[in-house]
Amino acid sequence: MKPARSDESYMRLALRLAARARGETSPNPMVGAVLVKAGRIIGRGWHHRAGAPHAEIEALRAAAAAGLDPAGATLYVTLEPCTTHGRTPPCSDAIKAARVARVVVGATDPNPAHAGRAFTLLRRAGIQVTKDILGGDAAKLNAAFNHWIVHRTPWVTIKAAMTLDGKVATSTGESKWITGEVARAEGMRLRQDADAILVGIETVLADDPSLTWRPPPSAEPSNTKVSGADKRLRRIILDSRARTPLSARLVTDEHAALTTIVVTAAAPARRVAALARRVNVLRAPTRGGRVDLRWLMRRLGREEVTSLLVEGGGEVNAAFLAAGLARRVAFFYAPKVLGGRAARKAVAGEHSFHPPIRLTEITWRRLGPDLFMTATIAPSVRISGNPV
Repeated sequence: MKPARSDESYMRLALRLAARARGETSPNPMVGAVLVKAGRIIGRGWHHRAGAPHAEIEALRAAAAAGLDPAGATLYVTLEPCTTHGRTPPCSDAIKAARVARVVVGATDPNPAHAGRAFTLLRRAGIQVTKDILGGDAAKLNAAFNHWIVHRTPWVTIKAAMTLDGKVATSTGESKWITGEVARAEGMRLRQDADAILVGIETVLADDPSLTWRPPPSAEPSNTKVSGADKRLRRIILDSRARTPLSARLVTDEHAALTTIVVTAAAPARRVAALARRVNVLRAPTRGGRVDLRWLMRRLGREEVTSLLVEGGGEVNAAFLAAGLARRVAFFYAPKVLGGRAARKAVAGEHSFHPPIRLTEITWRRLGPDLFMTATIAPSVRISGNPV
């Protein structure tokens, strides 16, 4: 006879289901649900995209499609069920109507206005509620959404690929393929998680990048549902003086409608008008003579950009770090040494950070010959302004 599965075991399954929609649900969170009755899974589901049914509804529908009654069942869900009308009706109402006996929740709703409300409503209806089962894992899955829903600015990840001595390019800008194929595939997975990708004008001038998302060759169909046509990754260029060439890929390709060039009052009107005929142009206020990044983050937050990937080069990376806007780093290290006093660094800027930026929750992975480090940025004092 098989032993009964624990709450944690079912919640891990729900978390795996939630992760199937990675990169697809913004500005909603990723959520998974498992419906269990008499030790048997009778329904499972996950939230596929904004506007689609939530995970709880998917699990209840799966049970109904199989002719199984959810009355008396236990519902495992990675995030507190919603209690408000949005794009879809409240899941708490559907759970009560289905006569579910018990609800087991991973993470509490991060929105202070709604946090814990579902627990109260469900308990009033006689439903047993157990919360904070693998809550840390559930919260980590939706770190970007959680940050955005509270602060209304994007969760910013700084991505850089560098040599062991911290260089991203020679003094003349040569940087092609510092890391290997496996690391580059992981870089595409980072783009899959993001709503938008940001670079500076120097990157555009040096590399003429496309900044698109392409499925990694090793992606498993069960875990990667996004197609190149479906992933609408916004592309943002910091370009104070509107120097982006009209021939640049970001201006001329089939995704030009997803490109936003951020300029300032210093940009020549003729250049701005020419670019605006092809892409979106946003005129931003300045801080220290450059784009005010805090203003830009608030603007992107209002436009429902929950996750921003910065691939901007040393000066742009330094600006986000110095302003205290970055929340995570994703650094790839190739087993190479470039050297050179004038070689370009992954993090540059005019000033050093005092105190040094401290990283927490550090993880290291081997990706072929390269090393990949991800870490959360610990709160600390930052240099004011944008040092670029």
